[in-house]
Amino acid sequence: MSKAPPTLDDLRRYAVARTLFKPTTLVRAIQKLGFVQADPVRAPARAQDLTLRHRVAGYRAGDLERRYPRLAVEEDCLVNYGFLPRRHLALMHPRTPKKDWDEATRAKAEAMLAFIRERGPTHPRVVQAAFAHGRVTNYWGGSSLATTHLLDGMHYRGLLRVARRENGIRIYQAVDHPPTEDDPVARAQRAADLVELVIRKYAPLPKPSLGYLVSLLGYGAPHLRTEARAAVARASEHLASATIDGVTWTWPADENPRSSRWRPDDAVRFLAPFDPIVWDRRRFELLWGWTYRFEAYTPAARRRLGYYALPLLFGDRVIGWANAQVNAGQLEIDTGFVGKPMATSVFRARFYDERARMAEFLGL
Repeated sequence: MSKAPPTLDDLRRYAVARTLFKPTTLVRAIQKLGFVQADPVRAPARAQDLTLRHRVAGYRAGDLERRYPRLAVEEDCLVNYGFLPRRHLALMHPRTPKKDWDEATRAKAEAMLAFIRERGPTHPRVVQAAFAHGRVTNYWGGSSLATTHLLDGMHYRGLLRVARRENGIRIYQAVDHPPTEDDPVARAQRAADLVELVIRKYAPLPKPSLGYLVSLLGYGAPHLRTEARAAVARASEHLASATIDGVTWTWPADENPRSSRWRPDDAVRFLAPFDPIVWDRRRFELLWGWTYRFEAYTPAARRRLGYYALPLLFGDRVIGWANAQVNAGQLEIDTGFVGKPMATSVFRARFYDERARMAEFLGL
């Protein structure tokens, strides 16, 4: 007898419970997540810290940056920029970018690399003092130092790694990634491992979201784009799937969304805008029936939820959002709800528990 397909309620519980595992150590949490997206905005803390605080026992804002030099963790790219276990680098490096440098840029990079290799971990301002290359238009259309821009490119290409940060500034160190097999079988296996990594991180996924995620792997492994497309086609033959209300969902075949193991608690949580639970906006709308937008880079007059609205999770339901800020050493939280404001005694108790956890996380 075939197993009954999951319902949308099953998928909702599964999506929440599978990533809100029991809080563990920082290294183990990053290993279980596979990748933690980073964002520089601090409102009231950076996205990576807001993500990790739900999954690391006793986590405090800034712990990742403080402990990073001693961890087997790297700042690098996957589907976007963030932190990932060091072992995953072998799946993407040596990285071949879509656009190669011209000879002049390559010569500048070689000179800067030799300079950093000789000095050891180096602050960008030290590099800028030695190599004043003027200014360039950056990725966002603004102006930035050409030296900083080139350091970013060298990091992306795997010539440099982030050794640590000082006041949020990346301190770079020369690095040599071990060579990898480049035959078709080895390339196909690396692409397959990357596809499995993102599926296990973001499942359950609507089928269009799976295709979108694989396209984003072109950021972390642009040289494996063709292999990644073939890998997801092969993976789709072995993934579990179900069609609900006309939408085909997919997830790892060794997991059952209907299992009683996926049982979210009744806690209230303020989620990071890039938390795995809410990262895929298509999935978000299908599971919770409303549109969440990250509006930090939206003009103030056009914001609907707020500058840095944190999705408000209650049990397995995202019922609204919270904007948190610290004024005069006090945590202030404004909330908004999709429907009627939640006013039950259980919700109020859980809400104040989460507020206390947030204050402790921020060191207030």
